[in-house]
Amino acid sequence: MQTIDEALQKLKTSKFRSSFSLTEKDKAYVRDKGIDTIRRHAHDFVRQRLAPAVIPNDGRQTPMHGHPVFIAQHACACCCRGCLNKWYRVPKEIELSDMQQEKIVNLLMEWIRRQMQE
Repeated sequence: MQTIDEALQKLKTSKFRSSFSLTEKDKAYVRDKGIDTIRRHAHDFVRQRLAPAVIPNDGRQTPMHGHPVFIAQHACACCCRGCLNKWYRVPKEIELSDMQQEKIVNLLMEWIRRQMQE
């Protein structure tokens, strides 16, 4: 199992994944709402859009903009079950456990934290 640092390093090698970054507007949103609220949003998005065993619109459920967590999901390959399977070998069509969801949220939040420092 890879660490968050290892996952983020691997993602940097992808031209597509490394093309994502938070805009100043996104960063202002994070500062305005606070990191705890952003973490709650991440939990909600992962639970509702990624965790179910069957997702009718899998591959299209995560917008490319509009919220810092959406950007993080694309940057971290946590945007759909197909990407989770490809990058992290998470089986499709099996509901994500609470632990899996927490690991995804932790990865997303670390990516956001690093983006806020740039």
